[in-house]
Amino acid sequence: MSARAASAGGSARLGGYLAVPDGPGPWPGMVLVHEAFGLDAEMRGHADRLARMGFLTLAPDLYSAGGARRCLVSTFRALFSGRGRAFADIEAARAELAERPDCTGRIGVIGFCMGGGFALLTAARGFDASSVNYGQLPRDLDATLAGACPIVASYGGRDVSLRGAAGTLEAALTRANVPHDVVEYPTASHAFLNETDNAPPLMRPLVRIAGFGPAPEAAADAWHRIEHFLTTHLT
Repeated sequence: MSARAASAGGSARLGGYLAVPDGPGPWPGMVLVHEAFGLDAEMRGHADRLARMGFLTLAPDLYSAGGARRCLVSTFRALFSGRGRAFADIEAARAELAERPDCTGRIGVIGFCMGGGFALLTAARGFDASSVNYGQLPRDLDATLAGACPIVASYGGRDVSLRGAAGTLEAALTRANVPHDVVEYPTASHAFLNETDNAPPLMRPLVRIAGFGPAPEAAADAWHRIEHFLTTHLT
């Protein structure tokens, strides 16, 4: 994966986390794009959950080139510009899955927070389904969705950082005639699919004040929708 990423402008030593389903394959693949906090235990837990659903899941570490402190700004710059090292790393993960004998060749992308933005931006870049979870919408949303794969998206109604995003995305998906399932959960906020408060210790007071974090009931419904949607479009 590293050689492929580096040749396309990605990380020279791209790391990641692979979660393999139990039982005989092959399985459809999923590329998981992590939150701004990085490929931590919470994100690896999401990958394990997807594997239990029957998806061969590969989560590339977008901070492989030097850790979060060195890579955070450049990764967000890529997110806002639509190009850069992060996109090469995501594509390298997709290509890695596509070449594995235990993958069917049908591959989706799922992202959370920052990763949700990448899952939306890559929906028209070779994937067969996309799961966007409280992801930032790009400025030119209609252009981004041209030729996009089916998209399932989940947002929190109490997420002040993404107010109105669910409705805006659903309207754009309808205009683009892209199969979709978009839900805004009124009692949930940002990062509601997480099971723990995974913010760095110094940031936790601010995160709590903002109301970000787990919302178990909304998360259970969202995961049910995600599983059904991905199963429908990837198998």
